[in-house]
Amino acid sequence: MKKFSFSLERVLSYKEQTEQNLRNEHGQAVRRVLKKEEEINALEHTFAEYKNGREDLLKTLIPIDRMKNYEAYLSFLSEKIALEKRTLRQLKKEEEEKREAVIEAKKETSSIQMLKDKKKQEYTALMRKQEEQAVEEFVSNRSFAVQRNG
Repeated sequence: MKKFSFSLERVLSYKEQTEQNLRNEHGQAVRRVLKKEEEINALEHTFAEYKNGREDLLKTLIPIDRMKNYEAYLSFLSEKIALEKRTLRQLKKEEEEKREAVIEAKKETSSIQMLKDKKKQEYTALMRKQEEQAVEEFVSNRSFAVQRNG
């Protein structure tokens, strides 16, 4: 019995490798999104702390230049948060594109894999049928030889 050979094996291998590379890229994109979200959370936490600190300072008599420094820093943090949120939106968009690419690659790989499975089933069925025919011929020839000799 000859060994099963799938003519698109190299294509399947290439598609699987491409899919794995896309999965890795998607994983990296997800990690970048998570990291950016953590950075934004930290900035928002710092902003909230300084805003609360400013509120406390307003209740006391402090020099105007110190209050201006607080205001400038809060303004800086606010702008930084807005910038980081724009960056986050871009990272999420890239992550979504990578996810879609992974899904598309998985569809391609699955379709070729299903074709391979179908071809292997057909091959197995054909081999089984050929083996059955060979056994039947052997039994038939054997019984014919026994009848002739016997």
